[in-house]
Amino acid sequence: MAAPLFLLAPPRSYTSLMNAMLGQHPQAFGLPELCLFNVERLMEMWVRTSDEMGNDAKTRHGLLRAVAEIYSGEQSMDSVKMATHWCAARQGHTTAEVYQELVAKIHPLVAVEKSPAYTIDIKRLRRIKSAFPDARYLHLTRHPVGQCKSVMSLYEGTFALFVNSIEFLEDRAIIEPQFAWHDFNINILDFLDEIPADRQIRVRGEDMMSDPPKYLGMICRWLGLRDDAEAINQMMHPERSPFACFGPLDAMFGNDPNFLAGPTFRPHVVKMPSLDKPVPWREDGKGLRPEVIALAHELGY
Repeated sequence: MAAPLFLLAPPRSYTSLMNAMLGQHPQAFGLPELCLFNVERLMEMWVRTSDEMGNDAKTRHGLLRAVAEIYSGEQSMDSVKMATHWCAARQGHTTAEVYQELVAKIHPLVAVEKSPAYTIDIKRLRRIKSAFPDARYLHLTRHPVGQCKSVMSLYEGTFALFVNSIEFLEDRAIIEPQFAWHDFNINILDFLDEIPADRQIRVRGEDMMSDPPKYLGMICRWLGLRDDAEAINQMMHPERSPFACFGPLDAMFGNDPNFLAGPTFRPHVVKMPSLDKPVPWREDGKGLRPEVIALAHELGY
């Protein structure tokens, strides 16, 4: 089996776009968010627990859409029903076994996946390493102010609230997304300390947005894939991915809904906000915390 590529990043860090672009490479297969490594066994994705990030029905949509596409060549209500039966037949399997079966099915294409939920807990990341000892990892970064603004614009910061990215003030509690930005990136860095240097690479999302051919070519060469003009051109069209749209009614998601609503890529230069000014999601005029600024500097901002 070809070693998969996993994109590691907090949510709202250009992961949907980058995953779809790399997945359009003629030697790759871009998967939706499978979220398989959130849990140990497949049946746990159908069991409601306090960890809704791993068990909410929408979390299963990516897996159902992937199975439908890989095994039937389409995504329809009928093929999703087939995918549900496929999963039921494997409910006792480990998620590693299920993932390995999917990777074997699409071989020799390189599986490309990003599930931001993996970065919540380093145990989830270690499940990847256990299942795929030769996997490769792309740490995709985004400026903390840009990422946090984006998180707060989606469902009024529900994601940050869900992962307890909360600051307790004297008289109230507020959502503070920079805690999650910091902690998830620390999880990624701690995990990548366990991975050989030749199987990891870091790319600033903002650089990718401004000059995608340069960075796509660099990533392809690192992966040992074609980097010719035809391959680059195919990657410039993430909207052609079978997962770059809403799915059938019983599996609509499997990705960031904003991306699903508008997956076409338009190169643009991203403005880098100051790390030292008040942040726009707070009303008290405070800015980034010292540990966030320090980590941002470490990541090249």
